[in-house]
Amino acid sequence: MTATDPALTALAQGWCALSLLHGRIEAHIERALQTGHDLSVREYSLLDVLSRQHDGEGGHLQMKQVADAVVLSQSATTRLVTRLEDRGLLSRYLCPTDRRGIYTDVTEPGLNLLQAARPTNDTALREALDEAAKNPELAPLVRAVETLRAPA
Repeated sequence: MTATDPALTALAQGWCALSLLHGRIEAHIERALQTGHDLSVREYSLLDVLSRQHDGEGGHLQMKQVADAVVLSQSATTRLVTRLEDRGLLSRYLCPTDRRGIYTDVTEPGLNLLQAARPTNDTALREALDEAAKNPELAPLVRAVETLRAPA
């Protein structure tokens, strides 16, 4: 294969289309969350992931797991957690069974903000997908996103 191979070119074009769709969706949601709730997309994602923790086996996430879930490095995730903790939206505590482990929970104000922001996020996502579906290059990707289901 060469750099001008049609298969590679098509693959690169597909990747560019996917990247474009992601960027448009994220920018639209970012504007809506910032305007309505003073939250970034990353902050919303972090609150959402942490709000799904539970007290059962494996119910609390370690920082690496949180970082993987929000697609950030561990250091960026730690900085984000600190910012949200400073705003009173998160709290950290030592793991009761392993004093080296630190867990993070969403506080009541954080849960309230997340609850208020969730409809904004969902509406902005729907708007961004509807707009992207008008573009023939992005429409197949929009359909793919719409048919995806969360793993069981």
